[in-house]
This record gives sequence, structure tokens and C-alpha cells, in this order.
Amino acid sequence: MRVIFVCVILFMFVGCYEVERNCKDYQTGTFKSEIKINDSTYISLFVRTNNLQIETYNNKVDSSEVRWINDCEVVFKTINPKNRIERKDIHLKILTTTDSSYTFEYSYVGDKTKQKGIAKKID
Repeated sequence: MRVIFVCVILFMFVGCYEVERNCKDYQTGTFKSEIKINDSTYISLFVRTNNLQIETYNNKVDSSEVRWINDCEVVFKTINPKNRIERKDIHLKILTTTDSSYTFEYSYVGDKTKQKGIAKKID
């Protein structure tokens, strides 16, 4: 009986834990992101305003419209897509935040395969 009581108490503390996210701090600014896929790390720099994101990756510049669903979720739509894949919108969700970075997951809208990464605020 005592073991059950201890388990219930522990479950109450663990079940009430919620990660604090200060997503509004990361809706605009200049960022550096790192995404690891398999054994490769992809690094990009981007500037985000209230309605636009300009990203530089491999010396290529790409611009997207920004539409915030809520404080922690955003959809990106490429402004001048060059192929079919670029026509697909990207959904990004901020999972956790720190004082200088955030962890996120993203995927094409409707795709169940998600990738994770970290973005650090530069300015």
C-alpha cells in the first residue's frame, strides 16, 4: 500500500511538469540554425521579421512568407519556388527555449516525418 502511495505522489509531480517556452522572444531577429540529419550537420543563417524570413544556406538566399499559427508554431511559404518541393509549405514548432536559443521540429505541411534542430539568436 505504501509503495502505491509513493508512486501516486511521484506521478503527480512528474505529470504536472511543463516545459516553459518563451516563443515570442524568437519570432523576430537574426539566427543561426543547426540541423543534424544522419551524419551530416546543416548550418544556415536567417533573419526573421513579423512576416518575412530571409535564409542563407550554401551561399544561396531564399525568402519565405511567415505566418504564425500561435506563439510557438509558424508556417513558411517560399516566395519564389523554383521546383515542386519548394512549393510545399513548412511547419515549424518551437519545442523548448533558453535565454539564447530554441529547439524546434519541422516538416512539410501534412508530412509525418519531422526533423529537429537548434537555432541560436545572434541579434
